[in-house]
Amino acid sequence: MSRHVSPHVIRKRGNPNWGRRIPPRPVLATEFEMQVKELRLTPETYLRSAALRRWCEENRNRCYIPEWLLDAWDIVVESDVSGAA
Repeated sequence: MSRHVSPHVIRKRGNPNWGRRIPPRPVLATEFEMQVKELRLTPETYLRSAALRRWCEENRNRCYIPEWLLDAWDIVVESDVSGAA
């Protein structure tokens, strides 16, 4: 069974997006930034927040926390958390 294609229909070939710029990806907030927003803190109030300190101690090996804050609270992060021997 053959397919009849009208001579007036022109098939376009190739990628229509070729040469176009790729749009930048949206910037996502880190877990730390979401926690700070939830607690309604500003950078000036980070050090006085007991709730933020508790969260940082619990998540120090799992989430990004600014180094200056870890140093200020003397929180030590494990250098190898992968568990590989």
